[in-house]
Amino acid sequence: MDKVDIADLDSWMGPADVKRPVGKALGLEDAAANYYELAPGESFAFGYHKHENQEEVFYILDGEATFETEAGDVSVAAGELIRFEPGEWQQGWNRGATRVKALAIGAPQDSGETTILRDCENCGGRTEQRIEATEEGDELVTLCLDCDAITGRFD
Repeated sequence: MDKVDIADLDSWMGPADVKRPVGKALGLEDAAANYYELAPGESFAFGYHKHENQEEVFYILDGEATFETEAGDVSVAAGELIRFEPGEWQQGWNRGATRVKALAIGAPQDSGETTILRDCENCGGRTEQRIEATEEGDELVTLCLDCDAITGRFD
């Protein structure tokens, strides 16, 4: 048995104000689990994306998240859950005025290839992206695969 206090875990760099690796702290082997807190305007992910092999479940603890999906936007309120199949496009946002707190669980732990799309001003639309750390290591950036332009910065 393993037990962890979320408040004791360090937050990882990324698009969310807080992302704490709960699964890693608990020693999960077959699933990934992360705790998130999103300030207004923030997202769970670096872009509109899909995981080749991983299904994901988001449980909204506080606030309301809006998920962009192929079927349109879906609002998920506190106490509600949403599931995405492997290969299903999605991106969750806090489009409200209050903080969103959520737990995300994905299985298997290895998501396989993750395809990320973001708007690239140079290319004039959504393009595939990669994520890299800056030389200083204090930020992560998303880069367009077509033109290598930086499309986002996250600390």
